[in-house]
Amino acid sequence: MSSYDTIIIGAGLSGLAAGIRLAHYDRRVCILERHTTIGGLNSFYRLGGRNFDVGLHAVTNYTPKGARKGPLARLLRQLRFRWEDFALVPQIGSQIAFPGISLNFTNDFELFRSEVHQAFPAERANFDKLSAAIMDYDDLDGALASQSARSIVTQWIRDPLLIDMLFCPLQYYGGAREHDMDFGQFSIMFRSIFQEGFARPWSGIRQILKNLVRRFKELGGELRLRAGVQRMEVDDDRVSRIVLDDGSEITADRVLSSAGLVETLAMVDQQPARTPQPGQLSFVEGIAVLNEQPQKLGCDRSVIFFNDSDKFRWQKPDELVDVTSGVVCLPNNFKFDRPLEDAMVRVTALANYDRWRLLPPVDYQAAKQATYERIMEIVGRFIPEYRARTVASDMFTPMTVERFTGHANGAIYGSPEKRRHGTTHLKNLFLCGTDQGFVGIIGAMFSGIMIANRHVLGTVSTDLEQVAAVGVDF
Repeated sequence: MSSYDTIIIGAGLSGLAAGIRLAHYDRRVCILERHTTIGGLNSFYRLGGRNFDVGLHAVTNYTPKGARKGPLARLLRQLRFRWEDFALVPQIGSQIAFPGISLNFTNDFELFRSEVHQAFPAERANFDKLSAAIMDYDDLDGALASQSARSIVTQWIRDPLLIDMLFCPLQYYGGAREHDMDFGQFSIMFRSIFQEGFARPWSGIRQILKNLVRRFKELGGELRLRAGVQRMEVDDDRVSRIVLDDGSEITADRVLSSAGLVETLAMVDQQPARTPQPGQLSFVEGIAVLNEQPQKLGCDRSVIFFNDSDKFRWQKPDELVDVTSGVVCLPNNFKFDRPLEDAMVRVTALANYDRWRLLPPVDYQAAKQATYERIMEIVGRFIPEYRARTVASDMFTPMTVERFTGHANGAIYGSPEKRRHGTTHLKNLFLCGTDQGFVGIIGAMFSGIMIANRHVLGTVSTDLEQVAAVGVDF
């Protein structure tokens, strides 16, 4: 039976970052991945001779080369990467589009601030106070982290339209709760999207993932693909052994799981007194490959968050899909020094997992095609007509999400219940990733580093600013 210092479940961004962090300190680490490829929620695949990203629209928390502050700069120091290893290129500019009004933003927060001031003059002072409060917010302030973001934000902002326009991008990029989100999550997402901004590597998520795997293996880490966990056996409130899908067994002093809270507990043969609820929010996404660059068609936005109804609704839809809001991503519209190999339009919208799950196979395929046409038609209200330029397409549904991530209900952002400190009811089992409450490319990696530092290396007390206390000058 193989034995390790630490076993990590899931070869996504958080699991790989945790593995690198531990391998730097000569810990014997094994990452287990059920599937044949890495990445989890942020992966890639090849179809029809083209590369497609899964998950990645844009990397948030952008920091320019040479910066010493900010999550990205800290992350690079923790993993001992150079800025060039990720080679992020900033966005051209993005937009929040609601009926009769839009707010533009770039990686310069002052533009977004001026847009809010101009569109909502009565909220100028209130918006500035909210922005300042978020800048000063302590990420591990337990008293505020789990409180309703809407109830707190309405203490500053009075206009319900502005509130909805602020919540729309944040919930699409990290909202696990219907109608609302935790204030801690709201603050993290506000900073990462509006105050820091978007960027993207020229070759997409592949560049980041391949560098992570290369570094992990160089440091002596072991990565096992096609190695799903069947169950974790428990003795004296500790995981004593892990049984894999093929029946083999392995042991470790500690186990870090990036599979999600509900999904991790389902693997354990000793359940906690209270079982958390799985998430309900899933998505469909349609991808159109074009024979012309979007900017030549008159669209120069990087990401557009749209809402086409009188009120923004963040909830599980009654039908297969809710087309009243969504996200349009144009991966080509970043400041690359050369165009991407393929021009694409990606459209994401809320979906109902249960309705998709109940479809017979023949109806499922027909529903995919009809839904693709429907969401692509909606986008024509927000960007110039492009469908005649389409040369290839693909689409995923909540069933695709469930199949390749294992997330219950195909819930992209996992359970509404987050475990900020990563602890579970077992003394040597810890969570990293989505259900620790950190999302996005940078957030996911930070999550893995944070849990590795705190619960394996034993280097962190209470403050997120000290995540990298081991041998690194913050």
